[in-house]
Amino acid sequence: MNNKPTTEQTSNYNNLEKMDTFEMLSNMNAEDKTVPFAVEKAIPSIEKLVDVIYQKMKNGGRLFYIGAGTSGRLGVLDASECPPTYGVSDNWVIGIIAGGDSALRKAVENAEDDINLAWEDLLKYNITHKDVLVGIAASGTTPYVIGGLEKARQYNIVTGCIVCNEKSPVSLAADYPVELIVGPEFVTGSTRMKAGTAQKLALNMITTSVMIKLGRIKDNKMVNMQLSNKKLVNRGVEMLMEDLHIEEELASTLLEKHKSVKKVLDLYKNKFLK
Repeated sequence: MNNKPTTEQTSNYNNLEKMDTFEMLSNMNAEDKTVPFAVEKAIPSIEKLVDVIYQKMKNGGRLFYIGAGTSGRLGVLDASECPPTYGVSDNWVIGIIAGGDSALRKAVENAEDDINLAWEDLLKYNITHKDVLVGIAASGTTPYVIGGLEKARQYNIVTGCIVCNEKSPVSLAADYPVELIVGPEFVTGSTRMKAGTAQKLALNMITTSVMIKLGRIKDNKMVNMQLSNKKLVNRGVEMLMEDLHIEEELASTLLEKHKSVKKVLDLYKNKFLK
């Protein structure tokens, strides 16, 4: 009987180095296809976490992610994409990785093993009971994450987690655990693969759902996006042309004047649709 955690169980494939390129890629792809089904099973848990995050953020709270290695990087990535996509402040969704920002590029030795470090990192942002803390750890055993969640609970801060093992220490330390059980990795123990993909999908679902509920999306469009490059400006012009039924020149002029698709829509929709 195999008592190893799912993330550490032996790959379903042997002698990887003897596979030709097509076989290797096909087998990796076959494993990747199972990931969305693991996420689907966790939707009820993700729903509960989304709803509590929404309630907290609606009342002025923030969302924090903590993690180490791949999990930490995914949290930082998701947080960093919220301001340009939804036009929110960069201190609304905050990703923290064990070892600091330098760990995004290069592993910081022993950072994830310090059970007190996450809380020290969180205190730099003045985390309070108004906020939500989500720990991300494929194994569900990362001391950095466990310590942060346990300390947060002591201060009545709502906690959640995204892990890839059942009933892990991280899950036990969270009020709203999300368990994405993707099974053994193609390369045994390499959780940057299926586990990382599952975590990325869940993170996308969480922040996208919360931002929609907070009114940062109109219909299906990113009306609050930051107009930080030509592609996004052109997208904004197209949104205005479609929603207001106006010509490109006028849409471009209005967007240049107000610097926000949402602001233009709020100011001019009734006028142009009469």
